[in-house]
Amino acid sequence: MKSVYVETYGCSANQARSETMEGSLAANGMKITKNMARADVILLNTCIVKTPTENRIRDRIKSVVRKYPRKTLIIAGCAADVALFRDIAPGALFLSSHNPKDVAKLLLKKAGEITDKKRKNPLVGITEISSGCLGSCAYCMVKLARGRLKSRSVEEITAEIRNSLENGCIEIWLTSQDNSCYGLDIGSDLAKLVKKVSEIDGEFRVRIGMMNPSHLASLMKQLIEAYKNNKVYRFIHIPVQSGSDRILKLMGRRYSVKAFERIAGEFRNSLPGITLSTDVIVGFPGESESDFDGTLALIERIRPDIVNVSKFGARPGTDAARMRQLDNKIIKERSKKIAALVRKIGMEKNAEFAGRKYTIIVTERGKHRNQYMGRNEFYKPVIIESTKNVLGKFLKVKITKCGQTFLAAKIIRS
Repeated sequence: MKSVYVETYGCSANQARSETMEGSLAANGMKITKNMARADVILLNTCIVKTPTENRIRDRIKSVVRKYPRKTLIIAGCAADVALFRDIAPGALFLSSHNPKDVAKLLLKKAGEITDKKRKNPLVGITEISSGCLGSCAYCMVKLARGRLKSRSVEEITAEIRNSLENGCIEIWLTSQDNSCYGLDIGSDLAKLVKKVSEIDGEFRVRIGMMNPSHLASLMKQLIEAYKNNKVYRFIHIPVQSGSDRILKLMGRRYSVKAFERIAGEFRNSLPGITLSTDVIVGFPGESESDFDGTLALIERIRPDIVNVSKFGARPGTDAARMRQLDNKIIKERSKKIAALVRKIGMEKNAEFAGRKYTIIVTERGKHRNQYMGRNEFYKPVIIESTKNVLGKFLKVKITKCGQTFLAAKIIRS
């Protein structure tokens, strides 16, 4: 029996692919191990969305090749799609992000019987609803790897979710490169999918992943209705990237700042308390001080609960890589400034939850003994303590403490 060590980088779609690969390997008689030193095979599921991530993976591969030259190395994910890392790992096996189920075939030279995923968290079912996208963002390298949109059918997705629920999952993630364009290639859409998923029998909750504003605008009314089902977390991730229309145009983003604000406002007005998460890129080529001030002003106005701030790093093969780059010192200074604002708003937003009561769904153990982490209906992470194993339970709690990125609570009723 061969043992395989799997290491995953990047988004939840990549996590879903790793779970599929681990399931395929286990179904073909291989053992998944958490100890790289004892593994026969090392599988690195890669991400290329950001320069720091690529550099970290490059260093990791060099270290693995140097330390374990006799072990079989598999490089999977987006890096395999665009032929990255072949120079530093010429003896590695490469597996496209489009073919995660073929990992056992790659090792055994036979298809084997593919069974259920081997989940990192047995309570969370990560379901990839599509691959690729319909965007043309100037900075994105992932589109070169994943290609154009290819949606899975509603029937295939709901069948996978039913299987996940039958295998003990209580939380379902709908993930892809851009959820908002789901179904546009097969005559469906995200709102219809969410409605069908919500109709599945059982007690569970659904987290809807990232949605770009350009396709979300035309879907907004129907999607808001789908969000009103109690099974759907009141959480929405809409990346704005910049508070300047000029920079958005250079980025190849097909919406305006005003359009983003209108979408965020509609969701907040229709679904009070909804958690708003967004992404911002600092230091895109051509970003002036005025453009950056526009981003700061936008964050001040909309006060998102979560802001993922990224320092711009040119990705090879993209349009943005051919533009005139900003000085790295300027990017760092701007990143620090916006990060301070984000921390302040995050703390203030979470403070609003103090003393309130919620039903949370417990999906993880905490960092300390007798500590667990659950989510309330707004997908806020809530830390609790219990001497009993409460994994997979729905618990009534009262918020006692608020941090920038989490809430703490005491159990009222289990």
